[in-house]
Amino acid sequence: MASSAVTAAIILAAGEGTRMRSKKPKVLHTFAGKTFLNRVMDSVKALDPATLAVVVHFQAERVAAAARSYDEDVTIVNQDDIPGTGRAVQCAMAQLAENGPLAGPVLIAASDMPLLDADTLSKLVAFHNESGNGATVLTTVLDDPTGYGRIIRDREGNVLRIVEQKDANRSELAVQEVNTSVYVFDAELLARAIADLKSNNAQGEFYLTDALETARANGKVGAFTAPDPLSVEGVNDRVQLAALAKAHNRRVCEAWMHSGVTILDPETTWIEDDVEIGRDATILPGTFLQGHTVIGEEAVVGPYSTLIDATVDAEAVVERSRVQESHIGRATNIGPWTYLRQGNDFGEEAKAGAFVEMKKAHIGNGTKVPHLSYVGDAQLGDHTNVGGGTITANYDGVHKNRTTIGAGCHIGAGNLLVAPVEVGDNVTSGAGSVIRHAVPDDTMVYSENTQHNVEGWKPAWER
Repeated sequence: MASSAVTAAIILAAGEGTRMRSKKPKVLHTFAGKTFLNRVMDSVKALDPATLAVVVHFQAERVAAAARSYDEDVTIVNQDDIPGTGRAVQCAMAQLAENGPLAGPVLIAASDMPLLDADTLSKLVAFHNESGNGATVLTTVLDDPTGYGRIIRDREGNVLRIVEQKDANRSELAVQEVNTSVYVFDAELLARAIADLKSNNAQGEFYLTDALETARANGKVGAFTAPDPLSVEGVNDRVQLAALAKAHNRRVCEAWMHSGVTILDPETTWIEDDVEIGRDATILPGTFLQGHTVIGEEAVVGPYSTLIDATVDAEAVVERSRVQESHIGRATNIGPWTYLRQGNDFGEEAKAGAFVEMKKAHIGNGTKVPHLSYVGDAQLGDHTNVGGGTITANYDGVHKNRTTIGAGCHIGAGNLLVAPVEVGDNVTSGAGSVIRHAVPDDTMVYSENTQHNVEGWKPAWER
């Protein structure tokens, strides 16, 4: 067995998280684009445990469905109404033992630490295996340990017990080394240690921390201090969530700046973990980069732009816009105040200007839609210009229909193209035209409405 291998991993996700003041379970709140549960599961799965179990209780079906969406092979354990982390582990161990007794290290992790990373967990398990501990707790040292269980050691530095905040005396409250709610137990020792848990504490719960005292009587109990306190910081309320998110985002921005990206104001720039940014790109204030967004070299994004699962090629500019699941070609200009919905694909040196909305549009090289237009379910050829106020009327009340406009076209201002319709290459249309039928190549098209003037007319309130 490799030094970082584990027989089973148990993630505790049964709690309501009442201090979040939310109808949603705490573990399903998001952090940098993923739920707490998703992030912890990803980190634990990186250790490749033989079995991964998630313990659920509050809104059990909802949490279980989320867990399965992240890993369809996960084992779901339903905790009964008996409260406490100790009870959660009792339920998990009982279910896992149905396939035979467990042997080897078992990792236990809380699900409210969104920055818990695989590297920290791997080091914890390796330390546990190499030290010969029967149980090892992951700890950290905090300037303000309020709310955390304190690590109580003997004079030789051995772990005696963990005391929860509400059960601690004055001297114990002064301890700054705290429990992170992440443990590694020898499976056989864990089974014995949780068998005799009692609820004689201020909360009336079965504490998993009490199992360490039983474990100490039957084997060696050690502690491994997390190299990075931020990685093991828990979230109990939205104030802590905001503070942790800000600290993490600052690190993300600094990492990108060190790699050659200009970020003018990290305090107002938010970048999620799966984003990729090329060298010499510039990210301006008020920008949110989310999901699997990719920014090319020398591109400029912002200010005040939101990109979600977007791809922006080199030298492109996205200013004051929202872009979702769209590809923006090299040296293309987007914005200001542009809304690109899902499915757009821009060629090189194209443009979508002020107050333009697009959805599932293919825009050719050098093609420009400068302002005040809607282009949906459409394909525009190369080097076409679309006049302001143009609309592709793609929805007939039942179906989304497609508009095709060829290359080298000049579409006049205020045009309405009623899909399905096809306009050929090198077509010029007159201002205000309503185009309902196919237009062949090399054609000038216009539609004319008769203008009527009613002289001497007054509005009703002046009559």
